[in-house]
Amino acid sequence: MCTGCNADLSHYRVPACPVCALPTPNGQVCGACLQHPPAFERTLAAFSYHFPIDRLLHAFKYSGNLALTEILAKPLAKLAADHPKPDFLMPMPLHPGRLQERGFNQSLEIAKPISRWLDIPLIADACQRTRDTPSQAGLKWKERRRNVRGAFACDQDLSGKRIAVLDDVMTTGATLNEISRILKERGAAEVSAWVVARTLPE
Repeated sequence: MCTGCNADLSHYRVPACPVCALPTPNGQVCGACLQHPPAFERTLAAFSYHFPIDRLLHAFKYSGNLALTEILAKPLAKLAADHPKPDFLMPMPLHPGRLQERGFNQSLEIAKPISRWLDIPLIADACQRTRDTPSQAGLKWKERRRNVRGAFACDQDLSGKRIAVLDDVMTTGATLNEISRILKERGAAEVSAWVVARTLPE
């Protein structure tokens, strides 16, 4: 990608809460995370979710334009390289029905090169999505939390391990919170959310 086009991407550079990545005046932990800490400890977001990243992610995810993988993965890898390395990188699981319909797991495709570039072991099968939940789009926070409750299962012992869960987009964080909760139940010492793009308040 040329320098000009790269500059036009919506790189996420505003001061933000280190836990949930929502903007805060001086990069301090936001009130919501202080009052109700999520199951994950930190969030890394490469982009904000608006044009043109929203269009690129849509083409990647729903039209199978896998040529966009490196454009989406490389900025997140560069961001993650400046933070402590986790023991494992885990892509957000897709339900088997959704995987069959789409033909690939977008989070896994992004995680593969990042795992290779940063030399972090990839665990793609540690957790499974056991319920094919309706789309989170358009649901409020409490509805999203209920929607994904019990949606994941994990049969791997992760005692003392630091896990980075990679997803394409983070909106309310309900899905990432639920899978982080399951990982903690399996013994994970720390969970980080690595996302390509963060949806921001209007």
